Amino acid sequence: MFDIFPHEHDITEIRLNRPPVNALDTALLVALREAFEQAAANGQRGLVLSGAQGLFSAGVDIPALLALDRDGVRRFWQEFFALCSTLARLPIPIVAAITGHSPAGGAVLALFCDYRVMAQGPYRIGLNEVQVGLIVPDSIQHALRRVVGTYRAERLLVSGAMIESDAALACGFVDELTVAEQVTTRALHWLGELLALPSQAMLATRALARADLVAAVDPDTLPLDYFLDAYFRPEAQATLQQLVARLKNKG
Repeated sequence: MFDIFPHEHDITEIRLNRPPVNALDTALLVALREAFEQAAANGQRGLVLSGAQGLFSAGVDIPALLALDRDGVRRFWQEFFALCSTLARLPIPIVAAITGHSPAGGAVLALFCDYRVMAQGPYRIGLNEVQVGLIVPDSIQHALRRVVGTYRAERLLVSGAMIESDAALACGFVDELTVAEQVTTRALHWLGELLALPSQAMLATRALARADLVAAVDPDTLPLDYFLDAYFRPEAQATLQQLVARLKNKG
């Protein structure tokens, strides 16, 4: 599901490896959360989350999700938000090395990282949930607002826009662009510079700066039943089924 690579300065790279498109299912969400927590517990000082060249993650594995009953869907979303919460609460910095396209769930994971380096070119990123019939919960909206601003976040969210890398950099969705082959290298470089700072001061300041993100995705306050009810509405189910049909036709 993913590969783990050690780097200098006690940095670990976790590279998504769930062919063909690094889609997120329940098992991958659980495994990622455990890997992040274990890396921090084992004394790693920083993390990089990367994907395949040309594709970071296609987001939620919709065909797998549609095959689940309500309890299974509940567990999936519980694990999804638990992973977001883990990313927000990590006591060490993490960089998203966005190696290509990153729609929906892939973009969400990147938003909960400290910094985002994206491949330059015709690669798209965005929260396109509305286009596939899903509601974007406030916790994820908050994560986008804090990086692009309130008005720009509204425009992107309500339309479900997928924007190319240059536009993503211009509006602050990502922090840096580079050629696809250098995305992870640049992520490691940024992280190395951060870790060269006085550790106690940097980490304590980081924790204060991210406290709003931690609070926004507190699992105990998320309106999960509201989100589940919206997911099972006929319009959402029909739109998702149409999406799966289109993907099968492309295949």
